[in-house]
Amino acid sequence: MENIISKIINRAKENVKSIVLPEGTDERVLKAARIATDEKIANIILVGNKNDILKKSNEFKVSLEGITLIDPNCSTDYNSFVDYLFELRKNKGITIEECKRLLLDPVYYGVVMVKKGLADGLVSGAIHSTADTLRPALQIIKSREGLKTVSSFFLMEIPNSRYETEYVFSDCGLVENPDQYELSDIAIEASKSYRLLVEKEPKVSMLSYSTYGSASSPMIDKVKEALKIVKEKEPELFIDGELQVDAALDKTVALKKAPGSSVAGEANTLIFPNLEAGNIGYKLVERFGAANAYGPITQGLAKPVNDLSRGSKTEDIVGVIAITCLQSNENYI
Repeated sequence: MENIISKIINRAKENVKSIVLPEGTDERVLKAARIATDEKIANIILVGNKNDILKKSNEFKVSLEGITLIDPNCSTDYNSFVDYLFELRKNKGITIEECKRLLLDPVYYGVVMVKKGLADGLVSGAIHSTADTLRPALQIIKSREGLKTVSSFFLMEIPNSRYETEYVFSDCGLVENPDQYELSDIAIEASKSYRLLVEKEPKVSMLSYSTYGSASSPMIDKVKEALKIVKEKEPELFIDGELQVDAALDKTVALKKAPGSSVAGEANTLIFPNLEAGNIGYKLVERFGAANAYGPITQGLAKPVNDLSRGSKTEDIVGVIAITCLQSNENYI
């Protein structure tokens, strides 16, 4: 049976995008670039020191044929990028000298490429921290118009699940303690992520330790307020809360705890009240449920930039490249 990432890769091939990889000295990244190029998943642009990348490609015996290589140190676009970044950030106090320094960093250079439309997305994190990957994206690309919150999700694939096989869990990797407005943004973006990647109708559950007022606290009030905001913004979205996770997933429990709900017992998009719950939740499912956890994938940016785990395998990177391709589709954003 074809898994979810294989399906995403095949869809990416239908509309090939250009993806920047600013970590071309890493063996896993080079091999992922080769696979993505050979299988026509994406047009790959490696950004970094040309000599270092060539040295590593020879060392690891990875051909760079068909892959674009850009070195910020000798790029004809470098000076125009410096001016562009200065104009973009001068009201934040940035100087020309700082712009010159930042744009020698392959991640910053690649993010500017994406911002200017010279590439469709960027994938980094194999050797960079999450902060080093997402800081340039938040500063330069920023959140999509009308949206304040950039968040993340995990695409969960549970092969032998007694419920659904594929889920989106959010936010499990970025926003530590969202308020009701941030939580509402997370729920809406997660529903879009589910629809984009799984190609099914999202049924969104706002999770809590309470179902329909079975307990009372400011934490639960936050979830209720977030639900209200989402319903006002997206009245057609299947969403409900607050729901305990058993009521969200199990139809028998749902009939007892949340009768009449359009989501309870059938949820496929789970929204956690904070990062602590989300991170614990996805890791429990990953370990106990023998699930595949793809992420954290960024959502809410105007153009996609995704962060890899530093423990990523080559095939993981190929999968994130394909997801980034789909996220760059204008119909999604």
